[in-house]
Order: sequence, then C-alpha cells, then structure tokens
Amino acid sequence: MEDLLSDQLEENKMLMEEAIEHLERELVKVRTGKASPAMLHGIMVSYYGVPTPINQTSSISTADSRTITIQPFDKSNLPNIEKAIFEANLGVTPQNDGQLIRINVPPLTTERRQQLAKVVKAEGEEAKISIRNARRDAMENIKKEVKNGYPEDAGKRMEEKVQGWTDTLSKKVEEIIEHKEKEVMTM
Repeated sequence: MEDLLSDQLEENKMLMEEAIEHLERELVKVRTGKASPAMLHGIMVSYYGVPTPINQTSSISTADSRTITIQPFDKSNLPNIEKAIFEANLGVTPQNDGQLIRINVPPLTTERRQQLAKVVKAEGEEAKISIRNARRDAMENIKKEVKNGYPEDAGKRMEEKVQGWTDTLSKKVEEIIEHKEKEVMTM
C-alpha cells in the first residue's frame, strides 16, 4: 500500500515539475526586444510536404542583438520558411535575399512591454494552477489510502511533504515570472 502511494505521489511531483518546465519553454518564446533564435521555436515549415520544425530545416543564429539570420539547408525551401514565419504571427517581417532570411527585431514600445508582462503573468498563473491540481490529486490519493487503512499519522506526514513540494515549486514559479517580467520591462 505504501509503495503504491509513494509511486502516485512521485507521479504528482513529476507533474508539478513538468508545469515549471512548460512555463520555462513558453517564456522563452516571449520577446524581450532582443533577437533570439528561441523566438522561432515551435514554428513548423512545410519541408517537401511534411511539417518540420524550422530548426531542422535551417541554421538559425543571431547576427547582432536585433537581427536573426536563417540559413536554410536547401535554398529551394526559402519561400516555405518565409511563409511559416509570416503565419506564426510573431510581429516581425522576414526579409528573403535569395540566400538567407533576415528578421529584424524592432525595439518594443512601453505599451507592448506591458502587454508582454501580462502574458508572462498569465503563463505563470497557468503553471501555478497545474501545480495546485497535482497537489489536489495527491491529497485525494492520500485521503483515500488513509480511509482504506493507511496509518493516519503517516498520511499527515505525506500531506506535509506534498504541501512542501507545492510551496517550493510555487515560489520557483514566482521567481521565474519576476525575472522574465524584469527582462521584458528593461529597455
């Protein structure tokens, strides 16, 4: 019985940690006014009719703090890459010179920075909700096992352990959000 409960709790802890990993992946996509290849993460390009991640069709780098360059492995794929970037609606315009694609990242306005800060907060709130949902499931599992004969004091210790995970990971989410907001709001 204890092994089953421990396995369930480890699974819940893993879900909590996955929420933080997801938050970090999503926040990488939030523009901070600096060029970053991560901005293009998740863009799918039609590569010979097959949707393929852009980083598997091209070499992506930053020429300077405001310019991203995309060098396709196959030059005939330039129009497809350009189209995928347009459709991704990143707020940037790709420039195709026949050899590579350049993306100039315009500086962010104060209004746009405030909008991005709200996006960051919303992503953080989603992560916190995921953590709380995993906590709720863990607590329900503990209560169910106590009802089925698991020692009550051991159940209380397990609940405290789960609450500790929740508090630690929620604090980590706050730190991540605060850091990203500061990055977004810095001119």
